[in-house]
Amino acid sequence: MPVHVYWGDDEFALHRAIATLRDRTLDPAWASFNADKLLPDQADAVVQALNQAMTPPFGSGQRFIWLVDTPIAQRCSEALLAELERTLPNIPDTSVLMITLAGKPDGRLKSTKLLKTHATMREFAAISPWKTDQLIRHVETMAKEMHLTLSPKASELLADAVGNDTRQLVTELEKLSLYVSDGQGRGAIDEAAIATLVTTSTQNSLQLAVAIREGNTARALTLVADLFNRNEPALKIVTTLVGQVRTWLWVKLMVQLGERDERAIAQAAEVSNPKRIYFLQKEVRSISLDQLQTALKLLLQLDLGLKQGAEPRSWMQTHIIQLCQTFQASPSGQWR
Repeated sequence: MPVHVYWGDDEFALHRAIATLRDRTLDPAWASFNADKLLPDQADAVVQALNQAMTPPFGSGQRFIWLVDTPIAQRCSEALLAELERTLPNIPDTSVLMITLAGKPDGRLKSTKLLKTHATMREFAAISPWKTDQLIRHVETMAKEMHLTLSPKASELLADAVGNDTRQLVTELEKLSLYVSDGQGRGAIDEAAIATLVTTSTQNSLQLAVAIREGNTARALTLVADLFNRNEPALKIVTTLVGQVRTWLWVKLMVQLGERDERAIAQAAEVSNPKRIYFLQKEVRSISLDQLQTALKLLLQLDLGLKQGAEPRSWMQTHIIQLCQTFQASPSGQWR
């Protein structure tokens, strides 16, 4: 199909895919004549994009039209819908119409249904940092695209190092690609190469969650400082912590209710790989349901304060100390 519709919060991956499609579409010698970018503040941007898509390219190659962050899948007038219905089915193969959406498409709208019929739809959603299985698969997919082979352990270590940061993942894979091209890597890249070449000092919010669960205040505060020094958004850190604590809470609750089926626990906790439940059960064995509930309340207070304008670093540090103190007592109430 000559029409492509992209959206999602992983902006680096989205723009990387657009650049790949653009390079595949345009003849470099004629690119300045055949590339158009229409911004959302331009009058009649959608109509202009459709008109350009119907225009034959100059010289060789195809025409590439990028309609940036349009709201047509969130709201669309009857007049504009009629224009889409008239034009989309007739866009020639000599044009590629790239549409990026301002938000997630509303499946109830006629315009969204029309796009689904006449376009290639693709979402670029950032993977939740606590979904380790998906992060590992993402690493493996990106490595394959860059013609690299990683051992299973290397994929796991790289996923742990970069989290859901696609930009950093690509940077690290490019570094590994140079390592292979220099003849230093033979066969699959192993964990030793990852440990040597990848920035292992990078700390992520999941490591912070572990430090909190262990009641290690000094370690937790060091990780918070590291995250802020790397300009990690405070709300993003909190989102990860909330997700991890909720997972632990569900696992603990299901175990206390007597559930032994790992698949049932995984479904309740929204864990994609039931095999992880064994390890999650070990993680929550020495902590109580009350501690997890208290931690979740503190995290929601932390989240609310940040959204109401609290100073991020000091607000975060205060709540991290309280969270660690919550887990410093054993389930019986005695301090460790």
